[in-house]
Amino acid sequence: MLEKLAKARYFSRVTGAVTRLISERGESNAVSMADDVINNYYKLTKDQHAKFFTFLFQKLNPDPVAVMSAAQNFSAEGNARNYIKLQRVVEPPRQELFRRLNRATNGTAALVGMRRDLLLVLDKQPELTAVDFDLRHLLSSWFNPGFLKMHRVDWKSPAEILEKLIQHEAVHAIDGWDDLRRRLQPDRRCFAFFHPQLPNEPLIFVEVALLSEIPAVITPLVDKKAETVHQTSNYKVAAFYSISNCEPGLRGVSMGNFLIKRVAEQLHEEFPSLKTFVTLSPIPGFIDWVASGADIGGDNFSVQLKPAIRSAREQSLETLGLAKRSWTERLSAGWHPDDASEKEKSALLCLASIYLGLGSAGRNGNPVAKFHLGNGAKLHQINWAADLSRKGLRESGALMVNYLYDLSSVEENHERFTHGEIDYSRAVGRLMVP
Repeated sequence: MLEKLAKARYFSRVTGAVTRLISERGESNAVSMADDVINNYYKLTKDQHAKFFTFLFQKLNPDPVAVMSAAQNFSAEGNARNYIKLQRVVEPPRQELFRRLNRATNGTAALVGMRRDLLLVLDKQPELTAVDFDLRHLLSSWFNPGFLKMHRVDWKSPAEILEKLIQHEAVHAIDGWDDLRRRLQPDRRCFAFFHPQLPNEPLIFVEVALLSEIPAVITPLVDKKAETVHQTSNYKVAAFYSISNCEPGLRGVSMGNFLIKRVAEQLHEEFPSLKTFVTLSPIPGFIDWVASGADIGGDNFSVQLKPAIRSAREQSLETLGLAKRSWTERLSAGWHPDDASEKEKSALLCLASIYLGLGSAGRNGNPVAKFHLGNGAKLHQINWAADLSRKGLRESGALMVNYLYDLSSVEENHERFTHGEIDYSRAVGRLMVP
């Protein structure tokens, strides 16, 4: 009973603090009031977070009557005065609340944490998407890459930053300090974005291998026992083999595309011998897509394909026969790329080329492909038996992809991708019709 009363008291305090802060006209007490909101929010239990965000949704929405009136005035006379009034009444009061909270001690970190909590309840309460939209809108401005600082992370970086790399590596897990140390050797680079308000919090980081040729297999790049190459004249290729977001509260806030471009420019300045910038990327969801029928963009996808590609797609699905025996069952029975028949190899490569080369611009396109192609990269090569990890076998049949960043054409490719055009190499095109 006492616990229930305490929870109710904390919730009443935080909503009262919100009301006081949003009602404050001056700025003299703004910081202390914002601190009060945040300190009381921290006392809420996880099950009260949804209740708090519901309060923000219900009590801090725009006034529909005022919005309608302002919209009608602007429609009748589109002058500056009516435009400004429309903008003011359309903006929900909770955006001003978030701006005021950002003035608090560690307010930026607190708001990122709030959004992390909000994202956890959206599936059950989709109406709170409106609150998320407002918060993400502001975070996208505050975490604009123009405000972010890119720093190289090396073995001399603070331990707390290095620990976060181990914790948040999302593509190829870092197996302890020895593994991390190898990834920070002279023939490797790691760069991260930092925000001035979060100086010891890497927001997103990218790992790069400096190589003599384009990599087709991931193991040598993440092998902690691999020999370090010190001869810089051998550095011809910069391979981006992992990019990881560290903060779930910034999901949907675009930072990675700017990071890759900045890294490429800095590496080219440091090593003029570097001529080629590529990724070695996974294809998460590829096997699931094949198992579900290899369709992209709805029922009309198949008829949009050229007859030869449509036929190759159907034959590839028949060769794999996942409707009769699932991919999981095949892996459990010991399937391995080294033992695959040529027909199976051709089938997987064919389907991967169609999935990435023709479907990436669609709504259900592969997220990794959409990221790189949207950044202006080119689909350069699909590699067989490139990732033999359990995750690689399960998600992509051990396939990996090289996306090529030609710094002279990334803007053009980006523009083409926004119009649904995907730039892929002849080698990828040949895979579509084995």
